Amino acid sequence: MPRHPASHRHRTLAALVSVLCSFQALAAPNDTQQTDGLRLFGGLGWTYDDNLLRVADGEQAFGGQRSDWYRTLGAGVVVNKTISRQRLAATAKVSKVKFDHFNQLNYDGRDLQASWLWEVGNRFEGRAEALYVKTLAPYTDFDSDQRNLRQQRRQVLDAGWKMHPSWKLRVGAVRDKYTYELLVQRYNDRTEKTCEAELLYRPKSGSSVGLVARRIKGNYPYRRPYDSNVLTDDFTQDELKARVDWLATGSTTVQALAGYARREQPAYGEGSTSGFNGRITAIYKPVGKRSYSAALWREFAPIESPSVSYTLNKGASLQATWLATDRIKVDASVAYEKRDYTARTMFAGSGELNDSIRTASVRALWQVRSRVQVIGGYAYQARSGSQVLGTGKFDANMVQLSANTLF
Repeated sequence: MPRHPASHRHRTLAALVSVLCSFQALAAPNDTQQTDGLRLFGGLGWTYDDNLLRVADGEQAFGGQRSDWYRTLGAGVVVNKTISRQRLAATAKVSKVKFDHFNQLNYDGRDLQASWLWEVGNRFEGRAEALYVKTLAPYTDFDSDQRNLRQQRRQVLDAGWKMHPSWKLRVGAVRDKYTYELLVQRYNDRTEKTCEAELLYRPKSGSSVGLVARRIKGNYPYRRPYDSNVLTDDFTQDELKARVDWLATGSTTVQALAGYARREQPAYGEGSTSGFNGRITAIYKPVGKRSYSAALWREFAPIESPSVSYTLNKGASLQATWLATDRIKVDASVAYEKRDYTARTMFAGSGELNDSIRTASVRALWQVRSRVQVIGGYAYQARSGSQVLGTGKFDANMVQLSANTLF
C-alpha cells in the first residue's frame, strides 16, 4: 500500500549505534586529543545506502526509490589545554550533508563538546562536560521520507573524594535533553536527569569494584495521541549496581556495571517493573597485533513510537581489531539485540510484542600521514519486525569512504 509521508512507527537509537560509529565521515586524526593547543581539521565522505529509509520487505518504497548516495563535507576545531593539574578540551564540528535523490533530507549538522578535568589538592578530582549535537535521526523504526533532525543537549557534573589510597567516594549528575524537528515526533521529546553516588575500592592489584546507587527521572512534555488524557511517559528508575573492572590476567579485562533496577512508569505495562539490569564486557588483548572484546547486556532503551517510549533490550556483541601494519587498522563487529515491548490491553496478541536487530560492520583505517586518514567500511543492519506493532522485516547495506586531515 502507498505510504503517507507523515506516518511513523516505533524506533530505537541503541540498535544502530554500533553501525554508525564505523561511519563517521568527519573525524579528526588521532593526535588531536593528545596535543596541547588549537588544531583545525576537515573531512569529506561518500556513503551509499541500499535502503536509506529502512523500507520493510514487500512495502512500496518512497517514490519507488530505496537506495541513495550522500556526501558529507565538514570542518572543525579542537582545543586542548593543560593548566597545572587542570585539563580543558573542546571540539566544535560543522558538517553539510547532501543526498543525491532524497534531497529533502539535506541538512547542516553541529557537534559541540567541551570538558574540564579538574583536581584540587591530592584528594579531590572530577569533571564538568557539556555537549550539543544536531544530526539527522536514523530511520530504523521511523516510517517517513521527511527530514527529522534530532537535537541532543547534555550536561555532566562529577566529583570524587579520595578518602584513602584504596577508597574513593564519587557523586555525579547528568542532564540529557532530546528534541525532534517533526511535529509527529514531538511525543518523543524528553529530558532525563540522573543522579548517582558511588563508593569505589581499588586495591594495589589495579582492579576495582564499586557500589553505585542511581536515580533516573524522565520527563516527556507531550502526551501521546492515543490516550493523552490518561497516560504519561514520565518515569522514575532506581538502580543499585556493582561496577567491576577486573584485571583477570595480563591480557584479559572484565568490566561490568550490573545489578538491580526498578522502573516506575504509568505508560509501561502495569506501571512498574524490576529485575536484573546492566552490561558486562570482556576485553582480550594478547601480545601482538590483534585484540578482541565481547559484551552482554539487559537494559532499558528509549524508542520513538506512537505507542511505547521504552523497550527492554537483551543483546550480545563481538568485536575484533587487527593492526595490519603501523599505518593500517581493521575493525570488525557483529551484534544481536532482542527488543521486548511490554504488553498493554490495547494490543491484541501481546506475546508477539518483540523484534530483533542484527548489525555487522567492518572498517579499515589507513593513516596515510601523521595528519591524514582514509577510512573505508561496510555495514549491515536487519530488523525482524513485529506483526502486532505493524512493523516489517528489512535489511540494509552501507558502504562508505572518507578522508580526514588535520591542519
